[in-house]
Amino acid sequence: MSAVISAKGLSKSYGKQVAVDHISFEIAPGRIVGLIGPNGSGKTTTLKALLGLIPFEGELSVLGLDPRSQRDALMQDVSFIADVAILPKWLRVSEAIAFVEGVHPKFNRAKAERYIASTKLQPDMKVKNMSKGMIVQLHLALVMAIDAKLLVLDEPTLGLDIMYRKQFYQNLLEDYFDENKTIVITTHQVEEVEHILTDLMFIRDGKIILSSSMDAVADRYTEVMVASDDVAAATALKPIDQRSVFGKTVMLFDGVPRTQLAAFGETRQPNVADLFVATMKGTY
Repeated sequence: MSAVISAKGLSKSYGKQVAVDHISFEIAPGRIVGLIGPNGSGKTTTLKALLGLIPFEGELSVLGLDPRSQRDALMQDVSFIADVAILPKWLRVSEAIAFVEGVHPKFNRAKAERYIASTKLQPDMKVKNMSKGMIVQLHLALVMAIDAKLLVLDEPTLGLDIMYRKQFYQNLLEDYFDENKTIVITTHQVEEVEHILTDLMFIRDGKIILSSSMDAVADRYTEVMVASDDVAAATALKPIDQRSVFGKTVMLFDGVPRTQLAAFGETRQPNVADLFVATMKGTY
């Protein structure tokens, strides 16, 4: 099956500042991809290129279309949730639903109303009287109700408390995602999306430094709690990172067989947050 997104040598500079540096990757249909990186790493620039919001160099195909020249056609099958939801202060919930229903042919009013029913939003409530979390919820309800093939989420739960963040991702899986849809997520709350991701991409200084399925990540990386007597022997196997926890040394290995590492102590699969921190330290 052809890729939903295919990038070859994708680059973007702002003057002398290189934001995205000749990156190449593919994303297959039916995947949930986490694009993870620190501030200024190139995440948002990459998303803007995918959405046709900025000019860029290199080759980029999204749903078989060129975002630079075919953006109108592309946006028929793409939904985007930005990190900041800007809605008019005078707008009521019912008016927002009616507006999107009138301008987008793939908007599902019943789905939007079902999502809103699970919140404290009321049809006659105005944006100016909503909390930041409520505004984000309204924005999510409108965008998730569009039957798009590609959903791009840039810090989608910013401003929501932990209960609503968990509810959002649950709704995402139950009410939106299926094998014909693809989701790309950027977030700093890595722990909250780790369980839904099928693929992982780390970006640093405009370059993709890790691109892998979650299954491959589980096979490739191993964490070991190493006893003090075994630190020297374990260090000889060249861990990519290590830290101290309760007087013991936790080492992270790339590509070393787990059976070999078990001789040094308890082994486990590292979580995405720990792998991300180790990678961004520059030791990898």
